[in-house]
Amino acid sequence: MKIEIDGHSFEAILENTLSPKTCEAFSKAMPFNGKVVHVRWSGEGIWIPLGDMDFDVTYEDATSYPSPGQILLYPKGKSETEILIAYGCVQFASKAGTLAGNHFATIISDLDKLREVGISSLWEGSKTIVFTGD
Repeated sequence: MKIEIDGHSFEAILENTLSPKTCEAFSKAMPFNGKVVHVRWSGEGIWIPLGDMDFDVTYEDATSYPSPGQILLYPKGKSETEILIAYGCVQFASKAGTLAGNHFATIISDLDKLREVGISSLWEGSKTIVFTGD
């Protein structure tokens, strides 16, 4: 999978073994376009708020502590549907408290550039993001 954030390209893998239903649902949604903003409560991460969007999945390989490069899908519940991308230390949370999201993909290239993009989103605001199956 390829992810482009604000003109920067990243290679990622889908975690089909760990989260097969989430990977299938997300793959059907690709190409997936959106905007990322810096997280509010979680630490060093960027997120895509998705409101009431429903991927029709439940919890699989859910975590509250993703490692840099890990991508989580929170499938709606006590907070809105969202995608979180960790670029550093993260404890996934919302105004409703700690959340756990499905670890469905992992960025495997240019984690130093991902960190730069994450910090840039904190100081400069939202960035465009596109996920493709390339």
